[in-house]
Amino acid sequence: MKSMTGYGYAEKAHSVFSLSVEIKSYNNRYLEIICNLPPFLSGYELEISNMVSEKAARGRVEVFVKVKTLKSDLQVVVDKEVVERLSEAFARIGAISGKALKPALSDYLSQEGVLVSISERDGELYREDLFAALDEALEQFTAAKEREGAATALHLTELGKEIGASLAVIEAGADRLEEHIKQNLLKRFDELLGDKQFDENRILQEVAVMLVRYSAAEEISRLGIHLKEYHSLLQTKEPVGKRLDFLCQEMNREINTIGSKSQLVELNLEVVKMKNSLENIREQVRNIE
Repeated sequence: MKSMTGYGYAEKAHSVFSLSVEIKSYNNRYLEIICNLPPFLSGYELEISNMVSEKAARGRVEVFVKVKTLKSDLQVVVDKEVVERLSEAFARIGAISGKALKPALSDYLSQEGVLVSISERDGELYREDLFAALDEALEQFTAAKEREGAATALHLTELGKEIGASLAVIEAGADRLEEHIKQNLLKRFDELLGDKQFDENRILQEVAVMLVRYSAAEEISRLGIHLKEYHSLLQTKEPVGKRLDFLCQEMNREINTIGSKSQLVELNLEVVKMKNSLENIREQVRNIE
C-alpha cells in the first residue's frame, strides 16, 4: 500500500551548471502530473511524465526542475546590418541638413538592436544529469509513499478489527433481539386484552412478522463478507484506494441498516462504534493510492 503524498529531492553538479529535481504529491481523485521545467528542457516533459506515472497511480504530482548556471554561456554579438543602416541614416541626415555629421560610437550603442544577446543552451547537454537526478528523486519519492502507506495500513487494520469486534457483539445479540421482540408483543397484548385469553399462535405469527421486519441477519452476514474483503485488500501491493472507497460505501450501508433495525440499546452502542471506526477508515482511504 502506498500513500498519495510523498516527497523526493536530488541535485547534480556539472562543470558549467547545477541541476535539481524536486517532486511533491498531494491527494487527488485521479493521477495528475504537473511539470515545471525551464524552457530549454521542455522537450523532456513527456518523458519525465511517463517516468513519474510508473511510480504513482493516483494523486497530483508536481515536478520542479531548476538549473543554475555556473559558467555563463551568454554571447553578445553586433548586428552588422543594423550598424550599416544606422550609418546610412546618419549620412542622409547630414546631407539633408547640409551640416557635417560625425556620429560618435555612443550614438550607435544607444540604438536598439545593435548589440544582441544570445544564450546557446542545448537541452542535450543537461539530459544525463537531469534523468540521473530524476531517478534519485523518484526513489526517495517512492520510499516516502511506501513508508506512509505502511503506517496507514496498520491503522486501517486496527480500525477494521474494531468494526469486527462490534459486529461480533451484535451477531451474538441476535437471539436476545428475538426474545426482546417477543416480550414486547406479549406486553402489548396483555395491555390491550387484560385478563382476556389470547391466541398463542397469533402471538407467534406477530413475532414472525416482526422478526422479518427487524432481523439484521442478512446485513450482519454481508458486513462480515465486506470485512474479509477489506482485510484482504490491505495486504495487496496493488493500488486499492478506489476499491476501498467503494467498499466503505457498502459497509456504511449495512451498518446503517443494522442500526435502523436494532431495538436493543447495547447493540445500538456497537453500531455507533462501527460508524465512528468507519468514518476514520474513510478519512484514511482518501490518502492512499
